[in-house]
Amino acid sequence: MSEPVKLQSRLQAEFAEAPSRSARGRLDGEATLEDVASATPAPASDNYATIRNVIAAIGLLCAALVLITGIASGFYVAAAGLGLAGIAGAVFLFLSRQPAAGIETVHDRGWERSETSEILSAIHDVLGDIIVTRTLDGRILRANAILGELTGVADVEGRKLEALGLSFRSQASAHRYDVDMQGPAGMRIYSWHDVTVRDPASGELVVQSIARDVTEERRAEVEREKARQRAEAASDAKSRLLATVSHEIRTPLSGILGMSHLLGQTRLTAEQKNYLAGMRQSGHALVQLVDDLLDFSSIEAGRFQLRPSEEPVRPMLESVVEMLSPRAHEKGIEIGSFVSADVPGLLLYDASRLRQVLYNVVGNAVKFTHRGGVLLETALDGDAILIRVTDTGPGMRPDEQARIFEEFEQTGSAAQRSGGTGLGLAISARILSEAGGALTLESTPGRGSIFTIRMPVEARSRPSRGARKSVLHGSLVFLLAPAGPASAALVHTIGALGGACHLATSVEEAKDVARRLAERGESLTDIIVDNRLAGAFRRELVDMAYFRESAARRIYLVNPEDRGSRAIGKAEGYDSWLIRPLRERSLVEVLRGRMKGIEVRDAINDNRPILKDPPPVAPDPRPAAFSGIRILLAEDDPVNAMLVRSVLERAGHTVRHVPDYPALVSALGGATDAGPFAPDLIVTDLGMPGGEAQEMIARIVRCDYGNARLPVMVLTADNRTGLAEELLAIGADAVLAKPADPARLLGEIARIARRARA
Repeated sequence: MSEPVKLQSRLQAEFAEAPSRSARGRLDGEATLEDVASATPAPASDNYATIRNVIAAIGLLCAALVLITGIASGFYVAAAGLGLAGIAGAVFLFLSRQPAAGIETVHDRGWERSETSEILSAIHDVLGDIIVTRTLDGRILRANAILGELTGVADVEGRKLEALGLSFRSQASAHRYDVDMQGPAGMRIYSWHDVTVRDPASGELVVQSIARDVTEERRAEVEREKARQRAEAASDAKSRLLATVSHEIRTPLSGILGMSHLLGQTRLTAEQKNYLAGMRQSGHALVQLVDDLLDFSSIEAGRFQLRPSEEPVRPMLESVVEMLSPRAHEKGIEIGSFVSADVPGLLLYDASRLRQVLYNVVGNAVKFTHRGGVLLETALDGDAILIRVTDTGPGMRPDEQARIFEEFEQTGSAAQRSGGTGLGLAISARILSEAGGALTLESTPGRGSIFTIRMPVEARSRPSRGARKSVLHGSLVFLLAPAGPASAALVHTIGALGGACHLATSVEEAKDVARRLAERGESLTDIIVDNRLAGAFRRELVDMAYFRESAARRIYLVNPEDRGSRAIGKAEGYDSWLIRPLRERSLVEVLRGRMKGIEVRDAINDNRPILKDPPPVAPDPRPAAFSGIRILLAEDDPVNAMLVRSVLERAGHTVRHVPDYPALVSALGGATDAGPFAPDLIVTDLGMPGGEAQEMIARIVRCDYGNARLPVMVLTADNRTGLAEELLAIGADAVLAKPADPARLLGEIARIARRARA
């Protein structure tokens, strides 16, 4: 029989006789020698001991009978003597078995302990483990053959492990080490475990050690650590690349958008304004793409952060819808938004992140919808804002739905897929997940899709439904418009604000509505006519008695791109205009009779009403001196320098421009080609040649260049997380991202100047 088969037979026999938990633990290399000894069961009594116990019992019984008989017959002394002698003999016989039993137990346990030790030694030899028993001062008492084979020393007893060439490295756990050992197979690593026990043979405390070869495991750990470090280095390199690329893209972009802003302030024809609006829209779309890439990188690197602040939600939703409305109207579809009355005016949330999510989701819906339109419905659901984006597009199959939120995944035709990167929905889902919300999808092929945006918010104060319902209380509105998201949003908004709106989508339906209202004796307060049905209203409805005799205001509803001379000609006889998609505030102003004119809306994000009867302008309480600030502008890009300088000089400020950090330092010392210049404020780019940005700003703040303490505003295209906080910490007074919005730029300058003078 082979050695492994013999070993297996012995193991089976051992576990059959002594299946104790301690013995099994010892086989795993975790138990002590005392555990092995205590795991051996006590032997059963043999036949001899049994017979002896029976004889002792019989003797005791006989002695008791003799004692009773003697007492009964009157032989008191003799009976007592015999009885006591019998009892003593029985007790002696009974007690005499104990030492013998103890000797046999010790003998049996010693044999079984020796047997168990041999079995365990055989197991460790087969596994290649090292078994060593040492004194407390480190001298080897016993060791298995594996140690001698690995070290090449035949007789290891009495030696110390360090003398055999073993190198110990401590691990996190006590009494555990990694040991480097040079053996026949080369350098090997053993996991070494020491346990202090009492030697059952000598009774002395000894150190029992077990070591197992873990070379491959340690090599795998090293490779995993190297792979992790390589991945982190690659991630850092990617982040640096994206930051650099974003800076290089944002710099010319800020010039394009800034110049388009300045161009928009000049006298342009209607055609030129449309071209300019398209250019600005494309520029903002490119800025959004850069932001998406940076967000994707920060999320992957685990450095994504939310920055909640208390912001109004309605204007943010309306600005997104307005931004995407030209794209929708070009395709002949509608877009509308309705906000429930239970949504507070102010919410604590990250408005820029939610705007980014909305732009991606709503833009995706507009992109794939060719008939009908897109409707946004917003409500408050507990501690979260819930936005349902419903489109009438082609819908998606289940397999497309399963991968729509994955990176670089797109659906639709090849032409549609070429219009994007497939990152928008993936980033939106990740942003909402990081915020504790979710982005979900319901879609049916041929019936459109519903994207549901859920984002946690905090409402500092809940609105009163009664207060919201009183805004348009008493308004009775007749709306003639095609069925679609725009008309549906208008009807819902008027109803949420306490008014009543009757929608008619055709001339026949309008006649039925007018007839019912006339029968009930209800008088209209407002008549809203969509420009697409204005001709039908003028031909067939305007002469109806109900409309002809009504004193209701007549409101003309148009798309922003339909405000040309043709639309103005059709609008004769109307009291005011509204531009679709509507802002709630503008709708209220018109329906309450406070606004009589036309909304003039920038194609990107502006919606300021221009009134026929302008209200008196209140005097500005702020000092007029804020328009005469001396500004030192440090900017290496000539286009951006010209743009910022133009904006500042138009606002009445005096600007001196320098192209790099050395020129900035010279200007602070008064050495400029144009003569001395004492600035009130420094506006500087972050990535200029001639110095390290943070160090230069910190030294300017510390007045290291002989300058007075000056406020510093930083303009940067670097959108790395935490950069703005770092710049503010070293002394910058404001940090604005490029392209800087002119209004915000001037507002920040006024704020800094006001604080400096205070």
